[in-house]
Amino acid sequence: MALLIQNQAAFVQNQTAFNQSLTQINQNQAALLARIAELEHQTAERFARIERILLEHTQILQEHSRILQEHSRILKALPDAIRDKIGFSNDDAPDNAGWFSTR
Repeated sequence: MALLIQNQAAFVQNQTAFNQSLTQINQNQAALLARIAELEHQTAERFARIERILLEHTQILQEHSRILQEHSRILKALPDAIRDKIGFSNDDAPDNAGWFSTR
């Protein structure tokens, strides 16, 4: 009978330790889930900031492309504008006009 009482006492002790461990596991899980939620929030904020920056850079690149196209148009028209400014007409310009030639 003494052995049965000892075994019951050991069982109760083990059950108490198990319940304490289970409580600790639940607390750790709750802390982990809270940390995961915090990290997800931080990650979402970072990605939103990165997306805003990328959109801003895309807009800047589009503006630069527009400016470069305008500059290309101006540079293509420059030889004719110089010819007109110095008094040459297209009929007066030689066929091998070097860098003035647009043909």
